[in-house]
Amino acid sequence: MFLLISSYIADLIFGDPEWLPHPVRWMGKLINILENRLKGNAGKEIERMKGTILAFLVVVISAGVAYLLMGLCRKLNPSLGVLTGIYLGYTTLSIKDLRIKTKSILRELEKKSTVEARRQLSKIVGRDTQDLNQKEIITASVESVAENSNDGIVAPLFYLALGGPVLAISYKAINTLDSMVGYKNEKYLDFGWFSARLDDLANFIPARICGFLISLSCGAVRGSFKDSFKTMLKDGTKHLSPNSGISEAAMAGALGIRLGGPSAYQGKVIVKPYLGEEKRPIEPSCINEALTISLVASIFMVFIGVFLKWII
Repeated sequence: MFLLISSYIADLIFGDPEWLPHPVRWMGKLINILENRLKGNAGKEIERMKGTILAFLVVVISAGVAYLLMGLCRKLNPSLGVLTGIYLGYTTLSIKDLRIKTKSILRELEKKSTVEARRQLSKIVGRDTQDLNQKEIITASVESVAENSNDGIVAPLFYLALGGPVLAISYKAINTLDSMVGYKNEKYLDFGWFSARLDDLANFIPARICGFLISLSCGAVRGSFKDSFKTMLKDGTKHLSPNSGISEAAMAGALGIRLGGPSAYQGKVIVKPYLGEEKRPIEPSCINEALTISLVASIFMVFIGVFLKWII
């Protein structure tokens, strides 16, 4: 319970400074090394098998290092063990980092600097941003806040409560695998298949908790719980992802805007289903409102995490 709350507070204070050693960056390097060793041009089944081996190795190594590091630090000094656990738990969260990066987009929009807003947006989304207009920049930002409210806040807190830093690090390894090789394109369709499915499984319960918490939190911006929850139920399963659509639909309903539609990825246009209804103009203020909802949802999730720790 202490570790969960301390990790949450640490993230609010420190965020993700570039100079600080971070497990996710190490996971990324490990994935790149193993991908270069394993990936080839073999047939579908062989590529899937290699991708499964990649995912297994990355998750086991990440969890194993976290477990051994915590054990070693506890032996050296009990207090050092506690601090190590807090550090590992904190690195799985991205509450402050999400706010910083999204706020930078908002500042550029308020300065009418669309070109710079696109550049800042490219740091948090995978889609092509060079041709987006203001409305598209705003909706992409809101979608990112909604999706990352689960991947970077609710899900890590959920696993931190269930199994401590080791389980939270395991989740982060799965999520990092999906973000790096879980694409449904020609390059990764087979090699990244297992990583994508594993991420779907790991996020299934947290995503639905996140959607509900977004609906619950929308009162912070004078939204309607009913509208948000109804939109989540109606549109959440329309998304190409079994999980991302839940939080995005809940956010669309909370803000009274429409998300989704065509997006370009590496020059290829993918038409996503529309989520929600456009009941109000899509303005830069929508980004601030989405961030407020995300923050309140994170506080609710801490309470849920404390409750889970208490009953387990």
